[in-house]
Amino acid sequence: MTKNKQRITLFTIAGIWVLMGLLLFVATDAYAQTATTRNNSDIYSQISLFSEVLVKLKDAYVTDLSDEELIKAAIVGMLGSTDPHTNYFTPDEFTDFTTSTKGSFGGLGIQIDKKGDYITVVSPIEGTPAFRMGISAGDRILKVDGASVVGSSTDEAIRRMRGDVGTEVRITIGRPGVADPLEFTIIREVIQIKSIPYFFKLDNGVGYIRISQFNENTASELRTALGTLESQNIRGLIIDLRWNPGGLLDQAVDTVNEFIGAGKLVVETRGRRENRPLYTRYNTPQRNYPIIALVNEASASASEIFAGSLQDWDKGLVMGKTTFGKGSVQQLLRLGNGGGIKVTTSYYYIKSGRCIHKMSNDKLLKGQELTEAEIAEENERNHEHVYQTVNGRTVYGGGGINPDWVVDADLLTNLGVELRRNNVFFDFAVDYLVDHGHDIPLNFQVSNALYNEFLGYARSKNISFSPADADSAATFIRNSIRSELIGKVHGDLEAYKVSISGDVQLQAAIDFFNRFRTLQEMFDYAARNQAPPTVGE
Repeated sequence: MTKNKQRITLFTIAGIWVLMGLLLFVATDAYAQTATTRNNSDIYSQISLFSEVLVKLKDAYVTDLSDEELIKAAIVGMLGSTDPHTNYFTPDEFTDFTTSTKGSFGGLGIQIDKKGDYITVVSPIEGTPAFRMGISAGDRILKVDGASVVGSSTDEAIRRMRGDVGTEVRITIGRPGVADPLEFTIIREVIQIKSIPYFFKLDNGVGYIRISQFNENTASELRTALGTLESQNIRGLIIDLRWNPGGLLDQAVDTVNEFIGAGKLVVETRGRRENRPLYTRYNTPQRNYPIIALVNEASASASEIFAGSLQDWDKGLVMGKTTFGKGSVQQLLRLGNGGGIKVTTSYYYIKSGRCIHKMSNDKLLKGQELTEAEIAEENERNHEHVYQTVNGRTVYGGGGINPDWVVDADLLTNLGVELRRNNVFFDFAVDYLVDHGHDIPLNFQVSNALYNEFLGYARSKNISFSPADADSAATFIRNSIRSELIGKVHGDLEAYKVSISGDVQLQAAIDFFNRFRTLQEMFDYAARNQAPPTVGE
């Protein structure tokens, strides 16, 4: 490109920026009426400065620079000066992001992960094309439509395998114990991303529902789960929101709706442009059984609205650890190039008046360091705010949802962390089933011989540990071996039931149901015996 053409391109870009600024002022009458001449001059002078830097950089830099990459970097830098939740998406990233919130896509139905150089099947999703074709956990995906994916990222492999519903994709698989690669020609179908992957009745008669995210299907999936469990005459319900990062705001409101009925305020978004209260809309069955919502430090956004709303309306006892504190609202805006921007526009305030957002999280997520004193000071300010539920219970506000009953989670030992990080349980189960067949009953228990065989396998994978290390992690190791083997034979649900059987927080919730008959008894006990949140908790 000649220098004249470069200048034409750059001035065109600069002109677009000026036009965008002009349109912004014209489109926003209220802002235009109050903006001073100095403010108008400021934005034009800053755009002019940007254009000047762009022109001089392109003209003087030692190598040719891409207009597209420079503008993208400028956009990313501009949004990066705000908060960590205001982001730019390329067209491909925008498509991936919107797909994750819609809850369905055209695909095969497999959960995958990268293990070494290989894209490996973690689990086929029951009822999907991959499941029906016999693709199994542990299979390595070697090629997609004849093109190698060895060494590719999981995102790249996913992009190749997804496509329009009804189209074909050819997958070449390497299977442990099978000498030659296997080829599968699969017709893509609509794959539903389940926001409620598990629900079942526990042995003590209490229902259990795991909500992993809030997508377009969450409210309808919740109604199905509740209908099934209530037909089994459950005497209470545990709703597990741990590690739930949130999702769609309207789905959080509609799920709360299932427990508090129509016409009730759930949350208000308050921002610079407008304040918007959100109310429940539907008449729902009376649910008078006790409910416990499990939360932890990774419960965020919509999951915090859900848990905090059950707390505010006295419909559920919140148990676990104080939630993450992601209480900002983002709006997704499509751009002309097919990409988009996600912009923070307001903050969440739930029924009691509590703001969920923890401001220090924004700094931490952007890589900024905070001292312990600064974090303690923010926690102290947050916990100074006392609020009331609809029935007059005291709750504490700011920086996440504080549980009614605090329960710490079990921490993995260093050996446990290493075994998980290196996928040793998964790999061992795959190899074991190749050698021993798939005859694993649901009541399968890990014998001492199998336990010792696993320890030898772990050492062969260069995992170093002492006998004392193994002893301290023995319960976790046995439970994990059993979960992996049962899951690969009987499916994810049975594996999940095994994996949570030693869950300390879940067992605490089960214990509450064994000790107390009503939710009010739970509230009273928690109020008498649980101290208010302390600074730094």
